[in-house]
Amino acid sequence: MLYAILAYHVEDELLSWTPEQDAAVVAKVIEVQAPLRASGQFGPAARLDETRKARTLRGPGAGVVLDGPFAETKEQLLGFHLIQCATEEEAIEAARKLRAVNPTAVYEIRPVKLYVPADGFGATSG
Repeated sequence: MLYAILAYHVEDELLSWTPEQDAAVVAKVIEVQAPLRASGQFGPAARLDETRKARTLRGPGAGVVLDGPFAETKEQLLGFHLIQCATEEEAIEAARKLRAVNPTAVYEIRPVKLYVPADGFGATSG
């Protein structure tokens, strides 16, 4: 089963990190990803750009483009990891390892019902 591990963080806190602090966290995250990548369980991962650069498309027809994310929250979705795990418990353990190196982040673990691969992972269906 594919799982998305969605990474939430207080964006202002992350943006306050020095380049050195940011690089140190990223290096630790890459270390956690390495065994999953080596076993073929790890798919795409991305850090999203600042929420102030986000646009939301909503409404009927062609829709209306709004600045920024629609929901007001204390934490913002700032990135994701896509992993292949046999069980939910395995996905939760992967999220725990990510959180161990970035303890101020919050991780949401969610099964992926449909995935159209562009990177070699097999497709899933819902």
